[in-house]
Amino acid sequence: MSEAAGGVRHDWSLEEIQALFDLPFNDLLFKAQTVHRQHHDPNAVQVSTLLSIKTGACPEDCKYCPQSARYTTGLEREPLMDKDAVVDAARTARDAGATRFCMGAAWRSPKGKDLERVAEMISEVKALGMETCATLGMLDEGQSERLKEAGLDYYNHNVDTSPEFYGDIITTRTYQDRLDTLERVRDAGINVCCGGILGMGESDTDRASMLRTLANLPAHPESVPINQLIRVPGTPLADVEELDPLDFVRTIAVARIVMPHSHVRLSAGREEMSDETQALCFLAGANSIFYGEKLLTTGNPDVEHDQRLFRRLGIHAEGAKCATDAVQPDVAASA
Repeated sequence: MSEAAGGVRHDWSLEEIQALFDLPFNDLLFKAQTVHRQHHDPNAVQVSTLLSIKTGACPEDCKYCPQSARYTTGLEREPLMDKDAVVDAARTARDAGATRFCMGAAWRSPKGKDLERVAEMISEVKALGMETCATLGMLDEGQSERLKEAGLDYYNHNVDTSPEFYGDIITTRTYQDRLDTLERVRDAGINVCCGGILGMGESDTDRASMLRTLANLPAHPESVPINQLIRVPGTPLADVEELDPLDFVRTIAVARIVMPHSHVRLSAGREEMSDETQALCFLAGANSIFYGEKLLTTGNPDVEHDQRLFRRLGIHAEGAKCATDAVQPDVAASA
């Protein structure tokens, strides 16, 4: 077993990660919190806001996604938003305390003319003093470089689940397709945001395998969003068994241990989590959230609720001095 400076490894075995999952809950959280405190402020949480800039009509068949054109979910299809509307939304998010603004478009991969429009949005959001993030599907040669040129700081492209379970969830693109896009993003000098979804019917071994994939990338993702499946009526996973909240917390803890420098983000599914579950996630090493009332096309805890939770836990937005500063409109520090 090799270990780089700062305890960062890229050679985790599946058995090692499964052994972490198998630890007694208290021991796992103690280990995760110990690692967390070595690399992060234990009471700071990076705050991002996500906007769907182009909604629905996606040709992919991801079984969890209400934006797939293959499923009838009642979702209204919307074309690519006007640039000024996107910038206005980013300004509102900044004034509510978000430091990073993420733009998501339901594409398999962006066309050239659409990429140029998104590039203009990125440049103007960047000019607001915010970090920029985008999730636009697969990227071809040269597209990553164009986004970097526009000022993109982060690109989100999740692996979703383990290589072994992936084919049960998605058939319209391969696991390697996802890894290829991640490589293009990294080569362009853009920070990588990559995680997965829990509660799709995967096994404990699948969760361990997904984290092994992420931890053994040549460089760990700077952000690791861990999503809890939102069971949307009309999608093939609408009736899947509900995830045990403690299994979610365990996954957060293991992610923190195997990727010690990454921001581990609570993403989709927070609306269905109790405050107590979220508090355990922060204890387990989560230090980033998506902020705002909507996450792409599904619900998210509202801003005031998040602010109250931060105050109750003594947590502050990263870049703020204390919990009360997290609600001030001038918080726009970088992660």
